[in-house]
Amino acid sequence: MTDRRPALHATDKLAFLLSLVPWLIDHERVSVAEAAAHFGVGVADIRRAVELIAVSGIPGDTAQYQHADLFDIAWDDFEQNDVIVLTNLVAIDDTPRFSAREAAALIAGLQYLSSLPENADRGAVASLMSKLARGASGEPSQVAVAQEGTSEVLALVRDAVERGVQLEFDYAGVRGQVERRRVDPLRVESLDADWYLRGWDHLREALRTFRLDRIASPALTDARITHRAADLSLPDTLFEGSPDDLDVVVEIDAAAAPLLDDYRPSDVEDAGEGRTRLTLRVGHVGTVARLVSGLPGRARVVAPDEARRAVASWAAEAAARYDA
Repeated sequence: MTDRRPALHATDKLAFLLSLVPWLIDHERVSVAEAAAHFGVGVADIRRAVELIAVSGIPGDTAQYQHADLFDIAWDDFEQNDVIVLTNLVAIDDTPRFSAREAAALIAGLQYLSSLPENADRGAVASLMSKLARGASGEPSQVAVAQEGTSEVLALVRDAVERGVQLEFDYAGVRGQVERRRVDPLRVESLDADWYLRGWDHLREALRTFRLDRIASPALTDARITHRAADLSLPDTLFEGSPDDLDVVVEIDAAAAPLLDDYRPSDVEDAGEGRTRLTLRVGHVGTVARLVSGLPGRARVVAPDEARRAVASWAAEAAARYDA
């Protein structure tokens, strides 16, 4: 049967070739018919493109093409079986790659994003994680991101914000006391893998920030909100601090210190050897573990003891997940 597909124009042909090479690399071994079906072109177009790829490359130091300066294919497979296998890649392996550590960090971030309710296309995220692992300069460390069980609460809170209705929930305070709150939800934000709700607290009659993992038994109400974000002055920073906050002393690499600006650190001092010691005010010791885990370099909690114990407990629990 004659292939009646129209011939590719020059610009289309360039885009086609630029897409074909990485696709062939990703699939390793593929038939001409499969490639034609994927790109929506004729099998003759695929054959011509593969033949063109096989005479493409980069000149070496001599400014002339030498052995291994050109792409190459498994010609017997191509001519006898209509199968495409690239046997020599040019410049592809010389491009900058993520280190194994960088790839592991990105994969961990993608695992976290895939757990959020708005990211329904988990197949695309899984595909990207696989490509990151294959494209790294070394094998990334196996990572596991704990699911905190806040997805349902996050979805309900966002629904309340979109509808503009009041939200009721039980909230565990810094000292462990639980109170029923009625809130005008205004904004949902994330920081260091934690999600927060900013809203007008009718119990306190003031703006408050609530951590979603400390919210229990949330329920939408039929009451419309009485305070709106446009009518209130929401602070640029997530945390404003309160008298119940805990002072935590942390020692980190000096280059990482700007990452903690949102916590408004105090008593910042040089700890020597490129290290900085600073004091942060946090609402709960559980925040410290998540904070330290997200810092680059060598982060160390100096005081108080309850914060040190919280970080040690978190680290032990994380290590146990890999042994399970």
